Amino acid sequence: MKTSKASESYVPLYFLTSVGAGGLAVTFFMYLMFWVPHPGRSVPVFEDIMAAWATGGAPLKFAIFAAVVGIAVFVFLNLKSLIWNLSHYAAFKKTERYTKLRNSNAETTLLAMPLALAMSVNALFIAGLVFVPKLWTIVEYLFPFALIAFALIAYNALRTIADFLGRVLSKGGVFDVTAHNSFAQLLPSFALIMAAVGFSAPAAMSTQPAVVAISIIGSTLLGTAALIYALLAVVTAFNSMLHYGTSEEAGPTLLIIIPFVTIFSIMFMRQDHGLHTTFNGHSTAADTLMFLAKGLSVQLVFLGLGLTVLRRQGYFKDFVFGNKTSAGSYALVCPGVALSVLMQFFINKGLVSAGVIEKFDITYWAITAIAIGFQLAMVALVFRLNTQHYGFREPTAIPAE
Repeated sequence: MKTSKASESYVPLYFLTSVGAGGLAVTFFMYLMFWVPHPGRSVPVFEDIMAAWATGGAPLKFAIFAAVVGIAVFVFLNLKSLIWNLSHYAAFKKTERYTKLRNSNAETTLLAMPLALAMSVNALFIAGLVFVPKLWTIVEYLFPFALIAFALIAYNALRTIADFLGRVLSKGGVFDVTAHNSFAQLLPSFALIMAAVGFSAPAAMSTQPAVVAISIIGSTLLGTAALIYALLAVVTAFNSMLHYGTSEEAGPTLLIIIPFVTIFSIMFMRQDHGLHTTFNGHSTAADTLMFLAKGLSVQLVFLGLGLTVLRRQGYFKDFVFGNKTSAGSYALVCPGVALSVLMQFFINKGLVSAGVIEKFDITYWAITAIAIGFQLAMVALVFRLNTQHYGFREPTAIPAE
């Protein structure tokens, strides 16, 4: 019977396959977000897209076509991978490997599941905006359900984090500091901030003060918890890396700060929009420009750090273009996706809104091409990794005695 490498050596980190596909759906939504007019709404919906298709020129129609196809493909892959992972995870929980994992540093990899669930809810909402007519007329009724969904996902994440911290902090000697030589322990922060950004969505779209307030307060709580956990994990991990070097298979985690910054930035901008439209709070275009510039600067610093280490280790030669496989390779997708998304916000909500450049001029497209370049590179990477990990192969024959 044919199997895949992912099935034979399943670990919870394979939930990152779903996360990466969902992130790519978001990158295609950026085309619609910033190139399709959507007056009176914070996001474009089906009716806005149809209107732009009817009146726009060939370049806009091509962008809309690419966006719609890209969203459809990667939301499908996101959900397909999520279902596959949930099925394999259920079987994995019955094995001895699961018991060992729950008693090791790798227990935090279980947070990949709530991370993937939160991403899938976000991806489904994007698909609804793009493909469902008149969704905006009932969107206010959907926000409470969305808040409940993200609250349940956050609860799942917090419960797993509590189990891990309760185990390692209640008695000494159970946490292997020598194996803390990567940013793998930031996965709990990643899961929390993903739930937080989903929780903040109603703040940017709802007109009901109570819903906006709950969205802002809840996302702030989760975002703060994620930030505190991330700071502690980074400091302690960096100390371990200085002593023992960076774990080769966990090398891609050095880039996890990049998606963390993008998600945190989107959460902040959603909250800022809600404060402006509902509670008369104001921030200037210059404030947004500087906020996004600082976030992008942090990302570029960690991009340089991560690529330096990965290149020295020969990670790409072994695990991307070579024959070795590691579920952690999918952690390479999120940074490229995050850079593409935050660059789109920096260009449109930062440079254009502040009057630094004109929308759709040569400079605009020159910088946007960089964001699209990151996006296309991640599309290629996803299909490359999927072929390596999920491609079916014949089982190894056992020679007769």
